[in-house]
Amino acid sequence: MNQKPDEIRDDDFVVCDMNVPGMPWHDRQFRKGSYPAQGDARYGGERITKGEQRRYTWYAVLAGLTVVLIFAIVWVLFTLFATQIWFR
Repeated sequence: MNQKPDEIRDDDFVVCDMNVPGMPWHDRQFRKGSYPAQGDARYGGERITKGEQRRYTWYAVLAGLTVVLIFAIVWVLFTLFATQIWFR
């Protein structure tokens, strides 16, 4: 069982074949190096516009700030509860 790195050999045993239709490396054109243009429908669909990108980024920031605000409110309420009620 304890083999040196020089003694380890590849026996071509495949546990799980990752060459699945739908993956980019499955297409022969893709493997040969002729990569598709950006926004090609076969490899990711349509591209979003700059306005949509800004809007999604803004909504993601708002969602993050909402989570932070909720945690801050809960922390303040817990601190008030602990100092005014619990420790009296």
